[in-house]
Amino acid sequence: MPQVRRDAGPGYRRNEPPLPPSMSPRRGASVPPQQSQGYDDAYDGYNTGQVYGGGGGGGRRGGNHGDGRPGRPRPHWGRRIKWTVITLVAVLAVASVATYFWADGKLRRQVDLSKVIDRPATGDGTNYLIVGSDSREGMSAAEKRKLHTGSAEGKRTDSMMILHDGSNGPTLISLPRDSDVEIPTYVGSSSGKKYPGTGRHTKLNAAYAEDGPELLVRTVEYNTKLHIDHYVEIGFAGFANIVDAIGGVDMNIPKAFKDKNSGADFPAGEQTLNGQQALAFVRTRHAFAGQDLDRTKNQQKFLATLASQTATPGTVLNPFKLYPTMSAGLDTLIVDKDMNLFDLGSMFFAMKGVTGGEGKSMNMPISGSTGGNLVWDKTKVHQLVQQLNNDEKVTVSGN
Repeated sequence: MPQVRRDAGPGYRRNEPPLPPSMSPRRGASVPPQQSQGYDDAYDGYNTGQVYGGGGGGGRRGGNHGDGRPGRPRPHWGRRIKWTVITLVAVLAVASVATYFWADGKLRRQVDLSKVIDRPATGDGTNYLIVGSDSREGMSAAEKRKLHTGSAEGKRTDSMMILHDGSNGPTLISLPRDSDVEIPTYVGSSSGKKYPGTGRHTKLNAAYAEDGPELLVRTVEYNTKLHIDHYVEIGFAGFANIVDAIGGVDMNIPKAFKDKNSGADFPAGEQTLNGQQALAFVRTRHAFAGQDLDRTKNQQKFLATLASQTATPGTVLNPFKLYPTMSAGLDTLIVDKDMNLFDLGSMFFAMKGVTGGEGKSMNMPISGSTGGNLVWDKTKVHQLVQQLNNDEKVTVSGN
């Protein structure tokens, strides 16, 4: 039964509870008429039929439970997705920057092309001189035996290639190490002394053995009249480690061959080469009739296949493969002082393009031999260099 109190006298302020929201005049509800049948007209808390904290939709998302407790707020999926994307982008950006500086710090910028004198004019596109040396740096006696590298002191060029990257696709040109070249006037890389040219002819790989990469670049430029923009060199150990890091390279060897000097022993057909086998494959020369020319063709085929199989999502997007592969190469890679990771990446994908059918691979055109050295076809070489300098499609054929 509702409680009744006497009417308050004039001037007495009634202490009434506020109206429920549903009864508020601000929401368009009317105030119920007050009773005047002898009862106090104060709000008694029961005569409205409203329950405090009540309202429709009890227990629904965004509403209230029946006992007055607020319901769980409706999730903001758009906001969650936006912040998830922002977080992922930030993490990838930080990881990319960290990887860049890590890899950039590993590059061994040891070749100073500013020491090369009397250089040809630069043409269109970019020319890389890629050198595989027989450096045994960091290899143990057991590793030398395993890889059949021997134990010769110093290092020599085991393979040399010019890779042109331009708008008409990449062109990969092998320079046989037995190529007959003239050693021009040059400045010693260490002594700084100028050595005048005497018209002396020798094998191309002797230039490297005489005064290192700078003289090799000078000799290539002098004999081809092609400007070399960047120099890249990798030794035996680094080459084998890269192949092992990506889990081997799949090759199709059309004809079986053996070579006790390199350790090669390959059946014909499809097979996966590990680092040791890959090194034997690219070094073999005595098993072929053409020796150096046949070897350069195998080197081109293998390097282009290596680039193609490395630049796959399975390697690039897998940190457990990407970082060991990068580390294996960068630890033994020697480049010129102006080369950066973007230049190296461009070279890598240009090499990949040779296998993908976007470019061309060839040997330097040969016209004959003298004293056991291979003589370049001067007419074809001139035409080839002209096409490269103008970044035209290469139509010259090699041996």
